[in-house]
Amino acid sequence: MPAFEMWDFLSTAAADYPSTMLNIEPQRVLNEMGNKNQIIHLGDDGSEERITFNSTTVFKVSLQWDVLNEADSGTIFKFFHSTALANGLSRSFRWQHPTDGHKYTVRFDGQLDRSISPASIYGISQVTFKILGQATG
Repeated sequence: MPAFEMWDFLSTAAADYPSTMLNIEPQRVLNEMGNKNQIIHLGDDGSEERITFNSTTVFKVSLQWDVLNEADSGTIFKFFHSTALANGLSRSFRWQHPTDGHKYTVRFDGQLDRSISPASIYGISQVTFKILGQATG
């Protein structure tokens, strides 16, 4: 475990859909991206004005599954498309980080692309979650 994790910089956040957790381990490197809500205005003379809207870090993670069985593929597909679950990008749910062991409240942050080979091998290309906070419950 690293000396500092996303967990260390987040407050708690309740999920819209807390009763089920998505915890299918990714098969590729998990990317953690952090950003601050800041902008830089550049003046004509080369000067800069930096504006920080708040001190909270916005974290996102991207995951990828090259080879999934039908059940795991269906679970991810259902989480995204079901109006009772994530409903695309609109509702949050709990997710367990595969390496730091913490549970986070997340929301999908982009489209879901699934591939199905003639041999019934499923794959889901990159999925991005926006981390909303430490999961409660």
